[in-house]
Amino acid sequence: MNKIIITIACIIGIASYSQGKEIRIGGIFPMTGGAATFGKSSKEGMQMAVDSFNAKGGINVKGQKLLVKAIYDDTAGQPEQAANAARKQIDLDRVVAIVGAVMSKNSLAIAPICQSKQIPMVSPASTNPEVTKKGDYIFRVCFIDSFQGTTMANYVYKDLKLTKAAVIYDNGNDYNKGLAKFFETQFKALGGEIVASEAFTDEDKTTDFRALLTKIKSRKPEFLYSPNYYTASAPIMMQSKELGLDVPTGGGDGWDSPTLVQIGGKNVEGGVFTNHFSKEDPRPEVQNFIEKYKEKYGAEPDALASLAYDAAFVLLSAVEKAGSLKGSDIRDALKATRINGVTGNISFDENRNPVKSVVILQIKDGQQKYLTTINP
Repeated sequence: MNKIIITIACIIGIASYSQGKEIRIGGIFPMTGGAATFGKSSKEGMQMAVDSFNAKGGINVKGQKLLVKAIYDDTAGQPEQAANAARKQIDLDRVVAIVGAVMSKNSLAIAPICQSKQIPMVSPASTNPEVTKKGDYIFRVCFIDSFQGTTMANYVYKDLKLTKAAVIYDNGNDYNKGLAKFFETQFKALGGEIVASEAFTDEDKTTDFRALLTKIKSRKPEFLYSPNYYTASAPIMMQSKELGLDVPTGGGDGWDSPTLVQIGGKNVEGGVFTNHFSKEDPRPEVQNFIEKYKEKYGAEPDALASLAYDAAFVLLSAVEKAGSLKGSDIRDALKATRINGVTGNISFDENRNPVKSVVILQIKDGQQKYLTTINP
């Protein structure tokens, strides 16, 4: 009797994963809230990867072709909501793996859950170094903040020839804090001076930065670093201009949204930021993706869409290579995966982070213009 019960339980477990010739993977993104454009782009990019595998008949698992079904949940940019989404997708939806999250604070919330459940997780865009340290089931396809922050410091000091910088950042967000720390450390190591480092809390709610910017202005910086998301960086640049703090301003990949220009207008002109890819990259992988994305969604993709596409493509390629829906098999296949992605060549180091280039873009005439590529 016990053997019968165990056998039935195993059959139910297997059926719950494949659900009539389908594989379920989760997508956990901020589709509402202050970073909603990130979530929208990520969902669209991920769905393109899913569609590409389904267009060829699905994925072969133990001789059976299984179509891929994506289950999407919204984090609203909140770690608790992200954690609830992960539990729901794993325990109720029975996903075999998760693409997500986008914001580092959300990925740090779901990574321990995925690790404990042995569900592979591939973050498209969470750049905080601590994310993949949560366990060997946790991967990402984006570069990390130590590289991103250091790259901007090098660019400001060596290329712009500026020696006095100020930093303004959200101290309630792991992403912002990490970028600020790495920028400051490298800038000082080069011989530069951080004349001011001012923090605020919760960029989703903070709208008036004038008091902090006034303090920064009094220290006479030559450069202002705002490693915040677009919703905070745009008003920071607007208010800095209003106060007469008219110095070059830079940031990280959190700037990559058309809303930055929509909010900031001419005030964000000239701003520079580190990012994962450039639409001006002539590689076929990039140009083909842009063309197909425009056909499907009627707009050009941003880095978030491209990263989510790469994350889902890497994950589904690993499932296909493993020929299995078992978490440990997918994890092992991920470790050995190498692809030429939209955002660059992707393979994983011993910490399951990719070794990739970073590009520096500038806002010019309301558009993102490519400046340079920095290799690791």
